Amino acid sequence: MSHEVPETAGDAFDRRMMEHALGLARQAAALGEVPVGALIVREGKIVSQAFNLRETLHDPTAHAERLALTLAGRGLGSWRLEGCTLYVTLEPCAMCAGAIVQSRVQRLVYGAVDRKAGACQSLYRLVDDRRMNHRVELASGILAEECGEILSLFFHDRRGFPKLR
Repeated sequence: MSHEVPETAGDAFDRRMMEHALGLARQAAALGEVPVGALIVREGKIVSQAFNLRETLHDPTAHAERLALTLAGRGLGSWRLEGCTLYVTLEPCAMCAGAIVQSRVQRLVYGAVDRKAGACQSLYRLVDDRRMNHRVELASGILAEECGEILSLFFHDRRGFPKLR
């Protein structure tokens, strides 16, 4: 499904798209899923969106990014997602970073870093490794505080600590 999104220049557009991804992350949290949201945009239009569904689908690969990539490929009729930007609230893991490279996404924008599993800048640099056949433009730290906070609150609440809110 495609949603019209008026294209604007740079940071403002990236922030709006990340706010949308945060809304998706909140939907994941409401289902008891790790709150990560992702969407794919091409030519100013949202072509797919998803959030984590590993618990719901009993699928270890049901990360927000991977689901958004699959839906975008189906919606666009091609596995090659050239000209697309992937927005995600958390730095992708190795599985998702590999899928991003394989799908030929042009640009990746993420919010919070993942120091334990991040495969774009934190632990590994899969998306812009010169040895790969495709490299992805990268922008990080967009609404990083908000993206990190939703994850921190989720895990704090899950571990049985008093609510921080």
